[in-house]
Amino acid sequence: MTKKSPPTPPPQLRGRIWIELNGGPALTEAGADLLEQIQICGSLSQAARRLHYSYRRAWMLIDNMNRRWPTPLVATATGGKHGGGARLTELGIAVLRAYRDLQLQLEHLLGRQAGAFAAATHFQK
Repeated sequence: MTKKSPPTPPPQLRGRIWIELNGGPALTEAGADLLEQIQICGSLSQAARRLHYSYRRAWMLIDNMNRRWPTPLVATATGGKHGGGARLTELGIAVLRAYRDLQLQLEHLLGRQAGAFAAATHFQK
């Protein structure tokens, strides 16, 4: 008696978006996640902890983004326990919003094309 293997699920189309300026990455998914957490909690170190990023990685992401865009995406202030913090600039808010919108549009496009891709590759359920 032979066992039937379970049906293979249809292929899922996935994509990643990043923004390049001056020949290098100016916004990646990791950077967008970090911007989002900074917007929520107002702290670079807390945003890094929430994302399980090292503080160094978070700082380097912000520094890279701030250097690539015409004006910074994040404004930081140094301080101790009650000072300091980080906040998105107007450009940072606009860039994050546009990036997330673009991600949704890409996911929608890929979702619509999944059936055509499966048919073109002769995928059998």
